[in-house]
Amino acid sequence: MVVTMGCGDACPVYPGRRYLGWDLDDPDGKTVEQIRPIRDDIERRVRALLADLGVPAG
Repeated sequence: MVVTMGCGDACPVYPGRRYLGWDLDDPDGKTVEQIRPIRDDIERRVRALLADLGVPAG
């Protein structure tokens, strides 16, 4: 499983892998308060992905 986060065509390619492209806001130049929702969104997506794959989140 390869999850990309906005790198587009610049992302490396690993043949034979499942890819997910998560469109996320770029945290560069943002304050901590502005970054927290991005962090929380990533956590929700990771937990959902783990559930989809049948992997317990610990």
